[in-house]
Amino acid sequence: MNSLASHGQLRLSFMRWVLVTVPAIEFLGLASGFLANSGYGNRWFAALDKPELTPPGWVFALVWPILYLLMGLALAMILHARGAKGRGLAVTVFIVQLLCNLAWSPLFFAAHEATLAFYLILVILLLAIVATLLFGRIRSLAAWLMVPYLVWLGFASGLAYEIDQRNPDAERLAPAAVSTQI
Repeated sequence: MNSLASHGQLRLSFMRWVLVTVPAIEFLGLASGFLANSGYGNRWFAALDKPELTPPGWVFALVWPILYLLMGLALAMILHARGAKGRGLAVTVFIVQLLCNLAWSPLFFAAHEATLAFYLILVILLLAIVATLLFGRIRSLAAWLMVPYLVWLGFASGLAYEIDQRNPDAERLAPAAVSTQI
């Protein structure tokens, strides 16, 4: 035997990375959205003029956990590739794009900065493309796991652009007051 670790040990090592990366990314994504009051329950968002292609809320609730799962698996593959050339840079770019991703919901839904959120999503898309290309140099499957995220970011960029164009005063838009009957 000329290897230091058996296939079972390598598989277990990969699974340990998965058990860290997937829940961490899922939790951070959920926390970002929750803290920003993102989604259709947000009165400011509900008041915006949105394009017809805007999906219903349940689509976002379905898509994002799947994308975070795929991203976590891709990151676990790269973290597991110890000694791979370019691994450090790939992980760094991935983390930077993830931090930008996590900042998007608070910027858009909480700060009501539709224009800045549009520019931020373009940065996220660019960084995600770079991370995917860097992942591909290390593990091609990790890059392929990032492709649905890139597609969604492209679609979301279009939505963000349309919302920004349709709502030039979105930053100053005040949601309707909540009224109660007592």
